[in-house]
Amino acid sequence: MNIECISTTAPEISGDLRPIRRALLSVTDKTGLIEFATTLSTFGVDLVSTGGTARALRDAGLPVRDISDLTGFPEMLDGRVKTLHPKVHGGILHIRHNAAHLASVAEHAIEPIDMVVVNLYAFEKTAQKPNAAFSDIIENIDIGGPSMVRSAAKNFEDVAVVTAVADYAALTAELIEHHGSLTRATRWRLAKQAFATTAAYDAGIASTLETIIEPAAEGEPAKFDHATLPTTVRIIEPLAYTLRYGENPHQKAALYTDGSGKGVASGKQLQGKELSYNNIVDLDACWELVSEFEGSADAAVAIIKHTNPCGAATGATVLEAYNRALEADPISAFGGVIGINREVDEAAAEEIAKLFVEAIVAPSFTEGALARFAAKKNLRLVAITSAHTPRILKQVSGGLLIQDADRHRVTEADLKTVTSRPPTPEEMRALLFSWSVCKHVKSNAIVYARFNAGHGQTVGIGAGQMSRVDAAKFGAMKAALPLAGTVAASDAFFPFPDGLEVVANAGATAIIQPGGSVRDAEVIAAADKLGIAMVFTGIRHFRHG
Repeated sequence: MNIECISTTAPEISGDLRPIRRALLSVTDKTGLIEFATTLSTFGVDLVSTGGTARALRDAGLPVRDISDLTGFPEMLDGRVKTLHPKVHGGILHIRHNAAHLASVAEHAIEPIDMVVVNLYAFEKTAQKPNAAFSDIIENIDIGGPSMVRSAAKNFEDVAVVTAVADYAALTAELIEHHGSLTRATRWRLAKQAFATTAAYDAGIASTLETIIEPAAEGEPAKFDHATLPTTVRIIEPLAYTLRYGENPHQKAALYTDGSGKGVASGKQLQGKELSYNNIVDLDACWELVSEFEGSADAAVAIIKHTNPCGAATGATVLEAYNRALEADPISAFGGVIGINREVDEAAAEEIAKLFVEAIVAPSFTEGALARFAAKKNLRLVAITSAHTPRILKQVSGGLLIQDADRHRVTEADLKTVTSRPPTPEEMRALLFSWSVCKHVKSNAIVYARFNAGHGQTVGIGAGQMSRVDAAKFGAMKAALPLAGTVAASDAFFPFPDGLEVVANAGATAIIQPGGSVRDAEVIAAADKLGIAMVFTGIRHFRHG
């Protein structure tokens, strides 16, 4: 479309259309700025700008007035005061059909401003820099920008406010369609978006400042306290997309993101049907499990069904880990979701493609793997950048629960052997593996596992049972592989010897559990009597949902 051929005659106010005759532009993110400003200039819009934005426009050859030309007052205080002036806010806020307002702006020679194009200082980006100076964080609190945005959004009947670079293209098209004017519906959409922008901006400032222990001296790094729970929980997360339905077809649902570009919420879907609510929940569960092996030389694979693992394993390759995870429970794996901590190659894809799977999440997929999966058009493939959520929120009636995420990992040095017989080196490796998996199984949880050929493999998983004894029995019942010589993990202590006896009778030779029961001595005595090794972690991993 050739903008130069379009009429630039400014239309009069007509119906719900409002012409753009003067625009104030002041942006931190200058992406697309020149193109959008060129469109405005083509329609004869008087461009007014500040600081670096004005320089960018001038360097591009566009006619632009400095804000000081509009206000008759210089920018001052290192740029802190530029737009905080009656001739700016009066130009934005006056109601065009209000005779008293029109008389006031005429009396004080205030020029109308019909469009405000503003995006704000990158406050949170500055605050997240390593060793960010406290004074730099404070200096990046935008004052004039949010003030102009709020003024323009309040007066949306007459003024358009643009806060997102992503809107430039659609606004350009509408300006062309309506010969330099914008509709009321567009101005209303932009106003709502503007208030959401300033709300999120203020929430980010408040939440960040709350974590700073005390104001540091000029140039000194800010000192943060991220361990203390916030006094106020501020949740500002934009809509990513709506889902077909929630857990069930009669429930509405949508996905929102934290803007980090990381984690399952920001995963890149490479193929397949639209992700469902349940897909996303399961993908998150399996990604959390395989992330336990982050930094390990092993490939890790978890097959999830209804947020619980039905099989998990490590291996020298993704193919080996997948085969071992599938072997643990091939029946339950049908229709499951798979998490993989490594790039998926063609060899693994060839084998995985033989099973009906809803979705797969991994850091990446090779071209060969993508080509092999392409034949399964409904299979959802999601590439993800790892994110470590610091806290977990759960909604309850009337409020929210918030807790630190369970990131605790035990090492061999953390364990306390409490039985006469210590675990063998192979049992110890299997115990640590089973403990890592058990952490991701709904309580009450029992995980039977083994360690051979240098890698871990679940053998039977008892998940979400009301009784720990039942969890032990169920895990043994689910075993598709021999239980003899396995080890077992319990997410919380055995309150009585009966659960331990079920585990031992099933074939386990060693047990890992938190300890801490008033009957620990009885449980230890039972283990010694059965000839099995037992270690205490001193920490439990309840997972209630």
